[in-house]
Amino acid sequence: MSKKKSTGNPLFPDSGLVIEGADGFFDVEEGEEAQNILASPEQAPVEEESGDDGAQGAITNEDREFISVSGRDDRHDASAGWGGKPRIGEQLVSMGIITTDQLNTALEEKKNSGKLLGEVLVGLGFMSADILETFLAETSGFEVFDPSQMFVDKGALSLIDKQTCQYHQVLPVSVTDGEFRLAMADPYDVVALDTLRRFLPKGTVFTPLLTTPAILNESIDAAYGYASSINEILKELEEGNKENLDTRALSEERAYAHPVVRLVNALVFEAVNLGASDIHFEPEENFVRLRYRVDGVLFTAQILHIQYWGAILERIKRMAGLDVADSVTAQKGRIEMKVGGRHVDFRVSSLPTVHGENMVLRVLDRQSGVMALRKLGLGEHNLKRIKEAQERPEGLTIVTGPRGSGRTTTLYSMLREINSVDVSIQTLEDPIEYYLPMIRQTALKQGSIGFADGLQAILGQDPNVILIGELEDPETAKMALQAAMSGDRVYTTLQTKDCFGALPRLFDLGLAPGMLAGNITALIAQRLVRCLCPECREACTPEPAERKILQEGIKGQEIEIDKVFRARQGGCDQCGGQGYKGRTCIAETLLFDEDLDKIVAEGGTALALKAAAREKGFKSLRCDGILKVLEGVTDLEALSKIVEIHK
Repeated sequence: MSKKKSTGNPLFPDSGLVIEGADGFFDVEEGEEAQNILASPEQAPVEEESGDDGAQGAITNEDREFISVSGRDDRHDASAGWGGKPRIGEQLVSMGIITTDQLNTALEEKKNSGKLLGEVLVGLGFMSADILETFLAETSGFEVFDPSQMFVDKGALSLIDKQTCQYHQVLPVSVTDGEFRLAMADPYDVVALDTLRRFLPKGTVFTPLLTTPAILNESIDAAYGYASSINEILKELEEGNKENLDTRALSEERAYAHPVVRLVNALVFEAVNLGASDIHFEPEENFVRLRYRVDGVLFTAQILHIQYWGAILERIKRMAGLDVADSVTAQKGRIEMKVGGRHVDFRVSSLPTVHGENMVLRVLDRQSGVMALRKLGLGEHNLKRIKEAQERPEGLTIVTGPRGSGRTTTLYSMLREINSVDVSIQTLEDPIEYYLPMIRQTALKQGSIGFADGLQAILGQDPNVILIGELEDPETAKMALQAAMSGDRVYTTLQTKDCFGALPRLFDLGLAPGMLAGNITALIAQRLVRCLCPECREACTPEPAERKILQEGIKGQEIEIDKVFRARQGGCDQCGGQGYKGRTCIAETLLFDEDLDKIVAEGGTALALKAAAREKGFKSLRCDGILKVLEGVTDLEALSKIVEIHK
C-alpha cells in the first residue's frame, strides 16, 4: 500500500502556507475541530489512500458529507469510529442551541445549496450569528473578528482589492512585522490563502480571524465602500447631510459604517500608530481641538467643527460605557480595542467645561509588554542600587514622580525581575495596565473596594511581594507599612518631586518616624526625558554657559566635556520633523542603611537626609540627566523641561 506524501502545513499538505492562530501554529487536532463547522465538501483536508488490495479507495460523496460536518475521516481510524470527538451537530444539540430536527433540516439544505453548515443554520433562523461566532471561537481556537471592536487598517486594505476580497471571502484587517491578519468565514480555504500570497511578501504569516459570511460581507462593503482616512471622512461630513450627524444611528447594528464612527476609529488609529500616550478632545466655543501627547509633549493634530462634537462625544461615551445623557457629571470609563492587531486599552475621562464636555483618553498599549529594567534606560548606578533593594527580604520600596513619569512601568519591570514559581506576588491596581504571568492582579473598580480594603484582603492570601498602585490615604499607608514590618516586600508609588520629598509626605500620611525607620528599603524618583533622534541629531561644542551647567551637574566625576548633541531644527522623516524620538528614564535611587534609618527615626528633615545621602555617593535626577546629555541620548533643552538644571 502506498500513501500520498504530505509536506508543509499539516492541514494543507501541498500548499506550503504558514497559518497562525490565536494560540500559535495550528496542529492537526485544532484543524479538525475547526473544520467541524467550516469545511465544505470540496475543501475538506483529508488524506487519500490507495492500494492494490482496494481496501480503502477514493472518498465517496457519503464520506465527504460526513467530513464536511464533522471535520474527521474516521474511516481510517477503527478505534475512533463514530464514537470519537462529537460531531458539530451533536455538540450543538447537546448544548441546547439547536434541536435534532433542526440539524437534520440544515444538513439537507446544506446538501442542496452547497453552503457552509453554519451559514445554513443562521439562514434558517435556527441560531443567531452572535451565538455562531462564540461557538466557532470556542471550538476552533481562532480569534473572532468583531467589526465594532477592531479597527481595519487602511494600509492592509490597500494590499488587496475589493473584488478579490469578495470573491475569496476575506477582509484584510492589519499587517504588522510580517503578520497579515484577515477576517474569514472559512479560515481553512486554502485557495483563498494561496491567492493572497501573490499580493504579499514571501514569508508572510497569515493569522485568520473567524467571522460569519453575513458579517464578513457587510464589513467588506463598509471597509471598501466608505472613506477611511481622516481627511476623506471630514470631507464626507462637510459635504453630507444632517443624517451624518444623527446620533440615533450610532447605536444601530451597522453603526461601524457611520461617518462619525469611522472618524473616531481613524483618529484613535492614528494616535496609537504615533505612539501617543493621551488623546485630548477639547471643545471651544466654535471648534474642537484634538491633541495627542507623544513623548510627553502635546501637539495639535486636528481642528474639528463644533457641529461634529455632539456625535463624536456620544460615540466615545458609548464605547466607554458612560452615561450618554449625563453632561454635568465627571465620568470615567474604559475601552478595549484591537488596533492594527494590537490589544489597546483606553482609560476615558470626561469633564464638564464651559464649552461642553472635555474628553481625554489615556492609551495603554498592552502589546508593548513589560520591559527588563535595563531597557528602561536606567543608568548602572541606579540599576545596582535597585538590584540591592530587590534582594532584601522585606521592606517598603517607593517609586516617586509626577503623573506620567513612568512609575508604574518601573514597578512592573521590578516585578518582572523577581517573578518566579517560588514567589507569591499580589497586586492592587487602579487600573491594571499590563497583565503579568503568575502574578495575582486585582483591579479596583469604581464604586467597589478601595486600596485599604483590598490590601486587607491581600494580606490573607499569603503573599511574599505586594504591589500597591499608590499610597493615597493614611489607612492604606498604615497597612502597607504593617505588611512591610511583617516580612513582606511592598512596592508602591507616591507623587513627590524627588526621593527626599517622600519622607515628609509619609509623615503627612500619619506614619510615625519610629515605625518607618528600618522598614524603608529604597526610594526611587524618576522622570521621562525625550531622546534625540539618532538619525538627525547634531554634534556641537557646548557654549560656556552650557559647559558650566554640565560641569556642575557632574561635580566630582572625571568626564571630558568636549562635545554634546542637540536636536536638529525641523528634524527628519524618521522622527516626524521633531528632532526627538522616544523617551528614556532618568532616576535617582536612595538605598537605606543604618545611618539613614537613624535620621528617619529622629524625624529628620529632607535636607538632613539629602546631605547624608550625598556623602554616600548619591546621584540626583539632575546628575543622571546630565550624564545622558553627555552620552548623546538627550540634550539640555529637553532635560530642562523636566528637572531644574540651574543649581
